[in-house]
Amino acid sequence: MSGWQPYHSYHLTKPGDIMLNLLHSKCQALEGGSPMSESDIRRHLNEINGWHHSNGSIEKTFNFKNFYETMAFMNAAAWICHTEDHHPDVALSYNRCVLRFNTHSVGGVSINDFICAAKVNALVAFVA
Repeated sequence: MSGWQPYHSYHLTKPGDIMLNLLHSKCQALEGGSPMSESDIRRHLNEINGWHHSNGSIEKTFNFKNFYETMAFMNAAAWICHTEDHHPDVALSYNRCVLRFNTHSVGGVSINDFICAAKVNALVAFVA
């Protein structure tokens, strides 16, 4: 658990700090916690490319050239989510994968959703 801080205690000074903290964080059990505020959700969404807030979740559509690339991405994303013990809802088709994160134990969006979203984004960050 070393290095993890709740989202409300981050001391951020410049754009990109949230993303860096998310990539180096681990999901934590949040039983009995509260969902993030709308302002915190908006602030975090500004740091993770392509995600949006919808119906109590954060969601992103990833597009690929073919089924093989889609499945390779999904398998890598599944491994990341498994290691974080935080799993998305998934809609998968030939060349598209939609991931939707929310935290059932808090009844909405939590920092765990953003941790996983940032790590999944890192999978495709350098793919043209």
